Amino acid sequence: MKQYDVVIIGAGVTGSLIARELSRYQLKVLLIEKESDVGSATSAANSALVHAGYDPPVGSLKAALNVQGNKLWEELAQQLDVDFRRTGDYVAAIGPEELPDLQQLYDRGVHNGVSGLKLVSADEVRRRIPKINPDVSGALFASEAGICDPFGITIAAAENALLNGVDIFLITRFIDFIIENQTIRGVRTDRGDFNCRWVINAAGVYADAVMHKAGCQPDFKITPRRGEYCILDPQKFTFDSVLFPVPSDRGKGLLIFTTIHGNTVIGPTSEYIADKEDKSITAEGQSYLDAQMNRLMPGQIDLRWTIATFSGLRASGNAPCLSPGSTYRGDFIVSAADEVHGLINCAGIESPGLSSAPAIALRVCDILRDQGVPLKQKREWNPIRKRRPVPRKLEIEDRKELIRKDPRYGRIVCRCEEITEGEIVAEIHAPIPALTYDAIKRRTWCGTGRCQGGFDITRVTEILARETGMAVESISKKGVGSEYIFGRTKQTGGCECSDAGM
Repeated sequence: MKQYDVVIIGAGVTGSLIARELSRYQLKVLLIEKESDVGSATSAANSALVHAGYDPPVGSLKAALNVQGNKLWEELAQQLDVDFRRTGDYVAAIGPEELPDLQQLYDRGVHNGVSGLKLVSADEVRRRIPKINPDVSGALFASEAGICDPFGITIAAAENALLNGVDIFLITRFIDFIIENQTIRGVRTDRGDFNCRWVINAAGVYADAVMHKAGCQPDFKITPRRGEYCILDPQKFTFDSVLFPVPSDRGKGLLIFTTIHGNTVIGPTSEYIADKEDKSITAEGQSYLDAQMNRLMPGQIDLRWTIATFSGLRASGNAPCLSPGSTYRGDFIVSAADEVHGLINCAGIESPGLSSAPAIALRVCDILRDQGVPLKQKREWNPIRKRRPVPRKLEIEDRKELIRKDPRYGRIVCRCEEITEGEIVAEIHAPIPALTYDAIKRRTWCGTGRCQGGFDITRVTEILARETGMAVESISKKGVGSEYIFGRTKQTGGCECSDAGM
């Protein structure tokens, strides 16, 4: 059995960035993920925003890691060659009764160490955002907020970790710990046992279940908050900014925001649910989106312009969901366990988890140092990861040269987003291979346009089967149980009719 120094449970953005950070040291690290791809759970469905840090409570770990993480994003995006842009964001007060809330947010942001905050007058807001509710009474503008590609950063971080020596096992489900004398000795999975000295719990909505296996904080419970979103047709509506309402006790509220890919998104809703796999779209949720959207921009957007809906789950451990007597009050948990030696829990990582993830990774390394783990940097560690070619982003002459070298980059598979066969093939053969349709989609943006895959699914299925050698019936949307093709409707080798049927 292979011996590891560290096993990380969960290959979302938090786990992948922790793996990447640990890959710089002389450690044997294993990253395990129960799904068929990295970043396919919570990290695959969120608002894709890098928050400035004015919202978390003063003195909270959320506030500290949000502000620190925000400052790390620029260099991280450059090193991993992923998209990130500082757009700034607005929190709009509708009516004079909400104006005091803006001042409170501003003061909180200053206490949290957020730079670039400004209170903007109603006239100035209307000038900057002409479509906003005319009853707007002012706004808070945070210049340090930005938008990113959450799929891209997760995949790139995991890929960079792999290339720096981290082992990554997908479709590997954590079952239990191996514990001797209150000390972690390893983990049990459905693919066998792995010995280790330390375990990092980055299991998202299942982080509480992992903690409880080690006897940690039995009163801590994650109850997911489901958030539904609508993606609008860019030919019907575009909005190149990020607009929040004044937040409530349910969270930051519904946003109208742009994405790094140029779509406008409405959402999310906020609903506590019991099922940690339930990503349903509901009539109630869509009605809520419609009502709240019209409060920010009345009469400007029609949800019939929606080209896609999706929902995601936030790993909330908020007070309403706790057992009586718990002292936990909704902050991030990023700490070594008191109950056993060798476990670090990263739990309750809801918003601003994506913004904070780079800082969470650094904090985990600091905890390991404090626990006496020698972190000696590798001489050969390489922080740089380059993305594969993206023809639609190249100058025309560079695109021609790419196609000359590999004609597959001249064959369009996804018409809406202009994704080529060359891009799809490159991702199938990448260091972490894309072996499902959704994995291709997250890496290339194939199937995200107006037709939502209507023209490309059969072609992508064919390419996956050809490049991997898998039977076409095995090609799936997101893993076992989501296969597209169940069997053949006709025999291709000739008629099998009986004489009686002639």
